[in-house]
Amino acid sequence: MNGEAPTVFVVDDDFRIREALISLISSLGLRVAAFGSIAEFVDFEKPDCPACLVLDLELPDGSGLDLQKDLAGPNCPPIVFISGRADIPLSVRAMKAGAIEFLPKPFEEADLLRALEAGIGLDRVNREKRSALAELQRQYDSLTPREKDVLPFVVAGHANKVTAAELGTSEITIGVHRGAIMRKMGARSLAELVRMTDKLGMAPPRNRC
Repeated sequence: MNGEAPTVFVVDDDFRIREALISLISSLGLRVAAFGSIAEFVDFEKPDCPACLVLDLELPDGSGLDLQKDLAGPNCPPIVFISGRADIPLSVRAMKAGAIEFLPKPFEEADLLRALEAGIGLDRVNREKRSALAELQRQYDSLTPREKDVLPFVVAGHANKVTAAELGTSEITIGVHRGAIMRKMGARSLAELVRMTDKLGMAPPRNRC
C-alpha cells in the first residue's frame, strides 16, 4: 500500500471558503486539493493515500448528494458535508448514505478538524482491510484448480478419507493437497484457514447425492 501522506479533498464553489480551508488544513501538515466544481474533482487524478472529502451540498454543476451517490463504493473516501442550509432532511439523507458528518456554515474549526481526523482514520483502516483482502485473494489464486476443489472440504472439517471419496481420488493425494493449501494460503491452523475463506465469501461444499 502506498505510503503517501493523507490528503483532504475540498469541493466548494466559494473561493473564500476554499482558501480558508486550504490554510486551516495545511496548518495540520495534511495535503489539500481544492476544487470549485464536481467536474474538477472527478477529473483530478487522485493520489493513492488515506483521504477525506469535504463536500459542499450545493455546487454549480450538481448536488453534493448526487456526487456522494456516484462515488458510493469501497474506494470512496469518507465524506464531510458542509452547507449554508441547515436542512435536517438533507443532513439525514447524507448521513444515511454514509457521510461521517454534516456541518452547517459557518462551522467551528474544531468540529471540522475532529471530522477530518475521524475520516482519515476510517479511510486508513478501510484501505488496510482492502489491501489484506487483495493479498488473501492473491494467495487463493495461487492454488491449483484441484486445490481449490479440496479447500472447501478442508474448512468444512471433512476427513481426508471423506474428501477423497467425494472427489474420486486417494486419501494420500488429498493429504498432499491439504498441505499445499495451508502453505500457499499462509494459514498456521485450520481455524485461521476457516477465517480466510469466510473473508473470501466461500460457501461450504454440497454433499453429493
